[in-house]
Amino acid sequence: MTANLPEEQNVSDIFKKYRVQLKNYIARRVLSKEDGEDILQNVFYRLARIDLVEKPIEQISAWLYTVANNQIIDRSRKRKEVEMKTVVSDNGEELFLAEVTGLLLDEDSSPETEYIRSLVWDELEIALSELPEEQRRVFELTELEGFSFKEIAEVSGITVNTLISRKRYAVLHLRERLNDLYHELTGE
Repeated sequence: MTANLPEEQNVSDIFKKYRVQLKNYIARRVLSKEDGEDILQNVFYRLARIDLVEKPIEQISAWLYTVANNQIIDRSRKRKEVEMKTVVSDNGEELFLAEVTGLLLDEDSSPETEYIRSLVWDELEIALSELPEEQRRVFELTELEGFSFKEIAEVSGITVNTLISRKRYAVLHLRERLNDLYHELTGE
């Protein structure tokens, strides 16, 4: 047992410390906000069922992310997502996520498909990290967390047009950045 273990063995404290980080991690890997919340709840439910005094977890962060990842994989195997929301611009052009829907939501649950999904998500996360914060955030909020532009505008005070513009720049960057990977995986 390590010296800092006792202070991290209270489920309530662990929840407060890791909830936001874990929620964001999960949100990047699941389609709906509700699924993300269910997975987050399941992770902490599993933690609450463990007697942390009798069986302490030495690396709580690693344990939480491992359980979350397993929950995400289990959910994707159990629930075959039919279609990801397609976002269409005013001129009728389909935006970024519609192009990779087939890669991320292929009904095949083979190890190869899981690897490809993991690769796409990893590349997407890297590409998102290259964006300016305001562009990255509006993209994540609309595409990964399921918020509407109107909802974001009400909370942030930023106009819907500004949010749409920021997302457009994010999509253009992501499209360019992930173009090679997309073509490599689709064979087009």
